[in-house]
Amino acid sequence: MKVVVDAFGGDYAPVEIVEGAVKAVKCDKDLTVVLTGDETKINNILNGRTERIEIAHASEVITNDDAPTLAIRQKKDSSLVKAFDLLKEDEDVIGLVSAGSTGAVLAGAIMKIGRIKGISRPALAPFLPTMKDGKNVLVCDSGANVDCKSEHLLHFAIMASAYYSIMNNVESPKVGLLNNGAEEHKGNELVKETYPLMKQLPINFIGNVEARETMSGDVDVIVTDGFAGNVLLKSVEGVGGAISAMLKKEAKKNLFSVLGALMMGKFKGLKNKMDVKKYGGAPFLGCKKLVVKTHGTANREVVCNTILQVVKLHENKLNEKIEAKLLQMQEKVVASND
Repeated sequence: MKVVVDAFGGDYAPVEIVEGAVKAVKCDKDLTVVLTGDETKINNILNGRTERIEIAHASEVITNDDAPTLAIRQKKDSSLVKAFDLLKEDEDVIGLVSAGSTGAVLAGAIMKIGRIKGISRPALAPFLPTMKDGKNVLVCDSGANVDCKSEHLLHFAIMASAYYSIMNNVESPKVGLLNNGAEEHKGNELVKETYPLMKQLPINFIGNVEARETMSGDVDVIVTDGFAGNVLLKSVEGVGGAISAMLKKEAKKNLFSVLGALMMGKFKGLKNKMDVKKYGGAPFLGCKKLVVKTHGTANREVVCNTILQVVKLHENKLNEKIEAKLLQMQEKVVASND
């Protein structure tokens, strides 16, 4: 069982990516990680730690400045394209991890791997923290598809429900549709068209959810188009950083240094809870094989967790469950038309 990792994608590549791979194989004795990128540089970091670590040499790197589709086509010897080629051609490779350009990872997933039959578009699905301890919420889509049709949102709901169920061991996660009001008649044309169709899906649809309820812990999955989802995700990240900075500033004003130090410890815990990076990677749901995009600033801990996340999704047959849900939806549509 192998996971291929783009060793030169991300702000802290290749050191943190390589170290994350080393940690991952230590955590799972049945796992082999294939690192793609400059072989000499990777070997220098490994410094002999090669047990269940393989290297596929690649001389180029795709950066955030590159046009995604063009880069996939032209930089054929890049670490990312090499990773996709291995994912496509090697049956032992179960999934791919990259901290590189989101657009390039999406383009590679579509161009090199393709979609599950019946899925209209892949969707990016990250987890966010909630006010309830130990509980998170999944946002799907968060940026892969800026313009959507109702069909896309229905597929997002099916895929996200299956994904949340695996990652959180919840049999029937509560799925909500992001809207500017809870009432069924509210929203733009896309949401109003999607709402009645969502009720027919083989999922636990609970209706519309307003953005302020995102982190309440009362909903498990929020379905939306990529534009609104990305705005929601960036807003949560921004608010988390702003709250942390404001609390830190207030703590420093405290005249009692001991109390202030105690307060700083509490604030650090809050900051860590608000840090979306600790939730690992976000999969492009709907691809024929597992493709997971981890945060651009991912450190070795996050990279390790993301690699192990791929293993978990593979072992729990995510794509097979998505296909089964799609079949249920299609059967229900046929039955309603008879």
